[in-house]
Formats: sequence, C-alpha cells, structure tokens
Amino acid sequence: MPEMPHVSRRTFVRGVAASPAFAMLPGGAPAAAAPSVPLKLATVPAPDRVALRWLEGKPTSGIGNTWGVPWPKGALAPTESFALTAADGAAVPVQTWPIAYWPDGTLKWSAHAIPADAPLAETYTLTHGGSNTAAAAPVTVVERRERITVDTGVIEVAVERRGSALISSITRGGTEIARNLRLISLRQTKIEDLRSSAEPLTSTIKSVKVEQRGPVRAVIRIDGTHQRRGRSWLPFTVRLYFYSGAEHVRMMHTFILDTDGSSEFIAGLGVRAGVPMRDALYDRHVRLSGDGDGLLREAVRGITGLRRDPGATVRAAQIAGEKLADPATWDQRVTTRLELIPAWGDYTLSQHSSEGFTIKKRTKPGYGWVGADSGQRAGGFGYVGGVTGGLGFGMRDFWQRHPSQLDLRGAAGDEAEVTVWMWSPEAGPMDTRFYHDGMGQDTYAEQLQGLEITYEDYEPEFGTPYGIARTTELTFWALAATPPAATLAALARTVATPPQLVAPPEHLASSGAFGGLFAPVDRSTPARAKIEDRLDFLFKYYRDQREQRHWYGFWNYGDVMHTPDVDRHVWRYDVGGYAWDNSELSPDLWLWLAYLRSGRADIFRFAEAMTRHTGEVDVYHLGKWAGLGTRHGVLHWADSAKQQRISTAAYRRIYYFLTADERCGDLMRELVDSDRTFLALDPLRKIRTEPYTPDPHALSIGLGTDWSGLAAAWLTEWERQGPKAGLAQQKLLATMRTIARMPNGFVTGSGLYDIDTGEFAEAAKTVSVSHLSAMFGQVEICAELIGLVDVPGFEQAWLQYCRLFNATKAEQAAECGANFGNLILKQGHSRLTAYAAVRLGDAALAARAWQEFTGTDGYTDASPWQTTRREGPEVLNPVDEASWVDTNTTALYGLAAIQNLALIGDRLGS
Repeated sequence: MPEMPHVSRRTFVRGVAASPAFAMLPGGAPAAAAPSVPLKLATVPAPDRVALRWLEGKPTSGIGNTWGVPWPKGALAPTESFALTAADGAAVPVQTWPIAYWPDGTLKWSAHAIPADAPLAETYTLTHGGSNTAAAAPVTVVERRERITVDTGVIEVAVERRGSALISSITRGGTEIARNLRLISLRQTKIEDLRSSAEPLTSTIKSVKVEQRGPVRAVIRIDGTHQRRGRSWLPFTVRLYFYSGAEHVRMMHTFILDTDGSSEFIAGLGVRAGVPMRDALYDRHVRLSGDGDGLLREAVRGITGLRRDPGATVRAAQIAGEKLADPATWDQRVTTRLELIPAWGDYTLSQHSSEGFTIKKRTKPGYGWVGADSGQRAGGFGYVGGVTGGLGFGMRDFWQRHPSQLDLRGAAGDEAEVTVWMWSPEAGPMDTRFYHDGMGQDTYAEQLQGLEITYEDYEPEFGTPYGIARTTELTFWALAATPPAATLAALARTVATPPQLVAPPEHLASSGAFGGLFAPVDRSTPARAKIEDRLDFLFKYYRDQREQRHWYGFWNYGDVMHTPDVDRHVWRYDVGGYAWDNSELSPDLWLWLAYLRSGRADIFRFAEAMTRHTGEVDVYHLGKWAGLGTRHGVLHWADSAKQQRISTAAYRRIYYFLTADERCGDLMRELVDSDRTFLALDPLRKIRTEPYTPDPHALSIGLGTDWSGLAAAWLTEWERQGPKAGLAQQKLLATMRTIARMPNGFVTGSGLYDIDTGEFAEAAKTVSVSHLSAMFGQVEICAELIGLVDVPGFEQAWLQYCRLFNATKAEQAAECGANFGNLILKQGHSRLTAYAAVRLGDAALAARAWQEFTGTDGYTDASPWQTTRREGPEVLNPVDEASWVDTNTTALYGLAAIQNLALIGDRLGS
C-alpha cells in the first residue's frame, strides 16, 4: 500500500499554480532523471497587513470573535505583537496567542480575539509589530478554592469547582439574572416499554481549569459526569467562553456516550438554569424564535385581546416588552379583574424533525396544555424575564439536530426554570441499538461474504456506539430588560450563525499553509472556468441534497450519503456500507480546500458541520477503540472496520487553525498516542493468511491509511507544541526516515513498527499497493512534510509512489520489481502525478496528469453535469437527482481538480 531547479518558497506557493519549474525548462521539455532536491521553504517577509472580513458580512450584534491567521516560515517570532483596526481606522482591542509554529520555531499560526463591544465594521486590518489598544473593560478571572469568578465588564459569572451547578450565578449590575446552571440527563433502561419511567441524573463536577484568562477572552474548562444514586454516566467536557464587554456566556458542551446502546438509553439531555422572576406578572415576558426572524411574543399575564380594553398604550407597551404604567391608570374594568386573567407559566417548543416544530403552553403543572402555534424550523432561541432583566438562551443547529426542545417552567412563580434540550424528552429514548441481528455472520469468511453483497463489514459486538461523542454550542445572555423584537431576532440569528472573522484566500495560499495544494479560484481561461463550474455544480448538488433528502438529526447532521440507488431514486441509506459516508475518500478535505481557495461562507458552514460530525460521531473517544474511526455504514458506528483513516487529524486541522477551536484541538490531541490502538485491534485481521499477534516492537502498520493518520496527529502536535512536542516529533521523523530506507519506500505497503522508537524495521523490496492508501489525507500530509523538513530519501520515496501509481505496469515493474496490479481511482491519483511533475520539473508528467484527470475514470466531459427533476409518485418528496454522482468520485474529483489547478494549472491550456 499503501531534478527541479531550486525555487523560492513564495514562487512555489503562488504557482504551484503557475508551475515555474516548467518555465525553467527550455521548451518545456521533461527534466533529466536526476534526484529531486528537497524544497526548503525560504524565509520571506510577512505581509505588513492582512485584510479580514466577516464570513457572512457584518453582523447585527457583537458577541466577540476568535479566528486564526497563518504566517510565512521564518517571518515572525512566536511572541510577535499585533494590532487591529476597523475599516474607518479606529483601533480595536485584540488578544493574540500562538497556535502553531514552524519547525524553526517561528510563528506559523496566530489566534486572535476581539471584544463583544468592539466596533462592528465590514472589514478590519491586522498588522504585526504594532501596539495594541486596551479593552475598555478587560475580562478578569479571580480564582478561589470554591469557585472562579469571571467579570466581563457587563456581567459577573460564578463558576463552581464542585457540586452540580456549573454556574451558580450570573449577575448584571448587581441583579441576579440566572442561577444554578447545570446539566441534566434522563436515563431509561427499557426503550419499547411506554410505562418505563426515566431516571433524572445531573452534572457532577470533577475538575475545573482556567485555560485562558483575558484580557479580551477567557476560557474555563469543566469536566465531569452525570450522576445519581451511584450511577455515573455520560462524561462531559464543557467550555465556557467570556469576552470583554459581553453580556453573554458561550458554552461548548461535549458528552461521550459510555453505554453500548442496548441496555440503557438517553431519554433526555439538556442544560437547565433558574431565572429569578421579580416583576409583576403582566411585566413578565416569554419569547421563542420560529422560522427566520419569526418570534412568539407573549406575557405571562397577557392584557391584550381581553373583553375589556386596558388602553392602546398599555397594550402596545406589553407587546414591546416595556414596563407597563401603574394599573391604577388603566381602564378600571381591567384593573379590578387582573387576578382573573390566567397566568401562563409553562411553555414548550418541540422540534422533532427538520420539517416541523410545535409550541404549547399551560398555566401550571396538573392542568392541560394549549397549542400556541407551529412552524417548520425554529431558530433555537428563547427569552424569559421581565422589565428588570431576564435570560436569553439558544442552541446552535437547533432544527438541524432534532429532536430538540426548549422548556420554560414556573414563569408565574418566584423562579422560572429554563431547559435547553439537546435531546427532547418528548421524542422518546435515543435508539443507538444495532439495526440487525447479524444474520448468521459468525465467522470471518461469512462476514466477508456479507461485505460482497451489502458492502458492510459486519462483526459481532463491533457495531457499538460506546465511546462516540457529540458537541453542541449554546449561548446564554444576561439581559438588563426584555429587548425589542428586532434585537431578539438579531440574537436568534447570532445563535443560528455565529459571526466569524476570516482571512482572504490570497493570504491563506501565499502563507504556505497546508502544503501549497490550493490556489485562489481562477476563471481566467475557458478550460479553468469549466472545471470551476463543475466544482460549483458538485458542491451545490450536495448542499441541495442535504436539504431535499433531509440529512439532519442529532447523530446524522454534518454527514452526507455515500452512493445513490438509481432504481428507488434515493441514496442507499439502508444498504450496508453504501449509506452514511463517514469521511470515505476525504470529502472533508475536498470541502475545506474548496473553502480555502474561495472564501465562500456556504462551503465553510458545510465543512464546519461535517468536521463537528466526523470528528465526534464517527470516532471513538473512550474504550479499547479510542482513537479509531468507523468505516461508512447504515449507522455511523455500525461497521467493524475501526481505522485511523477515519479518525485522522488531517480532517480536523484546517478548521482548528482557522478558528482556534479548543474542542477540535482536543480531538487531534487524543490521537497523538493512537499508535497504541494497533495493539488492541488488527485492521487486517479478517484477511491475513499468516498468524499474527500484535507486538509493540513489531506492529504491522500500513504505510498508507494507517501511517498517514498517525503522521497527521504527530505533525499537528508538533506544530501546536513546537519545541515541546517531544515524542510526537520524534516518532514522525523516525517513521519518515525509516520509510525512506525501505528499498521500495511507500510501494512496500506496510512495515513493522516499534511503538517505543517510532521506527519501522528494515524491509525487503516488495510491492503491495492499494488504491485506497493515499486517499485519506496522505497526499496532503506528505506535501506538508516535504515542505517542512528535509529527511533524506523521504521525498524520493513519496515521489516514486506519485510517479508510478498511474504509470504503466511495465514502468512499475522495471523500477520496483513487480507491477502494482489492476488499480482504480486514477482520476483521484492524477494529483499525485501532478505533484511529482512540479517537484521533478517534468512536463511529460504534467501532461500525463491532465490526461489522467480528464480521460480515465471518475467524472469526465461525458458525464451529464446536470440534474433530473423527480416528483411524486416516483419519489416521496420532489428532488433534483444526479444518479451518476457518488461521494467517492465527488471527493476525489474535487481534490484532484483543486490540486491540479494549483500545481499544473498552466499546463491545462485554454
């Protein structure tokens, strides 16, 4: 499995799209067969300034923001200072910290944060070496033995170190807005018995750590479990984010499913808080967001619509959420009968599918519910409080991750209770059981036969959800009074799409980030424009398919399907390994490279949802398979192939560096020691012909999907830790060095790996090549490694693989001693040929790469490049179908198109 003249780093990064090597070759003739010279990235100056913009345009409300910016090798010290100005020249406070280093110790990625009260501008300018302006009200963090107190300048938040309440109080201007914010779960032991009651468990704190303490941004991490009566389950990590000048707390909630899904079930999962209610019942307000800017606006005791009219001014004030005049000034026919107007203390908004929500209310427990309204997609935001203050609360991806729910209870009493349900208790218990009984597939031989018919690699006890996770973003606002409807609608939009600052594609490309395998979108020739149009077609198709096929739900949102069923006009959602894609052949990378070169918001959000999903749901975070991901299937955890190729950090690192997201950083750090998973599980156990017992000093590890996953984790840890990376750096360089000494390098297919030293044993000159080896991030990781470090022989070993995969069998045999057999995915591998063409300055290879891209397998000019409209009764819902599209081919076409355009775009012709 799985000599170009030296050019400057700037020239290479800018053109790998312009392919300067070919210009240096007289007449564009192929270069002589001389050894490749490893490209050492030259030190070049950092740009004086970087223009930043909001991903979706200037937001309507400020909540603070964090983002990442890359810098050229050798240009900036890791302690470099930065300054930020708005478009009008106004200085903006900014907090800066390093999140990645080049191997020489210089700054590779910086992270930045601005306050919630920063001036909102269309664009900003980031400069290095300047003096930073101070925040008007810096975040302060005070640590005591019992609790940590955070002050944003607007609100003060008490974070507990023990007990069940993560936050004991949120106050604003001396007024307590919320208290006792904790996690809640409902545990049920029988899933099909409607009489079975759910047992409530609540959060119990195990540890609290201040990860960042201002002056603009503070972060507190809380770890714990849900407990009751000796039962502890659902370990969680919660991060609380605070920004200078903020009236809100942002929460990132992660839980790990530590049950096998067959004997106990989640019947509800949420975050709950108390809200003191101080105002008169007619001055208490409830707000729930619906579709778009839609808003349910009600008072606990309404004085509109009555038989007797209190007065137009009074009615208008209540609708606006303003304090009402003294009832003595109202029409006395109302004032004297106020106690006879019902007080509606309880509200519930339930979103049980992506296509519908309902709202109901009641006066108090023990009395009937009254339907209020319904709609399609609720924004996931609500408010309860009054004219002296209240709590706004929201959950991102609310309808996309159904079944979700918002509950308000006791708003007519002294304290209302708010629950944001990430799993609605009204939806029934979460069913994570396996979907069939095994059908007699007890032996490896029988399981391989099952793979032949349904493409599912089944194995008893392997289809378990034990150890998968999910992360949810929530926000809580401590508001001084009931806001106007327009303000609440803006907050709801913020919940649904949090603002994000980004650097432009031109800067991302010129910095040398991510191996130089992308260049900004270029439609300067008809040939280029045709490929760009096709890339746009494919992304739009998947974006539309998610909507038309309803690829939503708590565990599903963010993933796409693998292969269509041309007869039923559906995707094969129920056919083994053809169902959920689970990162097969790197759609994650296709999407992220598509964003990096275009800067398109819709692509970013699609890729973001996929990263959240594939890094959490498709990977194990507890148990013996922690660090491994699951191959594609009907359930995200169903297939018995648990492998590095799915869990690879290559799929997470782009999002991490663009956003400095701590949870994404956790996911990648979990993988640093994942070489130990090869002691627990042999990926080739079903097809080995010789006895094999895992030996920590001689582990059989594939040089393709296995090594690339390990290398991605080690490289990312080295980048993030710099000189402190230690063992990760050692193992990465040791594997590179010992792969290089293998007579056939990567063509060898696998090696015996020592978990202590990180070295592969010396190997014979053998040939074992798979079409999958390089298709799960290896292309991208090798390109980065070759640009970063000089390991003699490693580049030659990789270029040999790149040159020969799509070469003739005779060429393969002449160089390696045997041919590679009958291989597929030639279009996807055309980018390997293109990479070798640039590194070797070989115009013939460049021409061959374009021929492989346009005229082998995959999508070609002969593909339809259009959809067919299908409607009932042929299909359940109207859809635009392209039955010729599948995700394997799409991901590889996308990656090959993007990388070939960057590497050898000048050889494409007009």
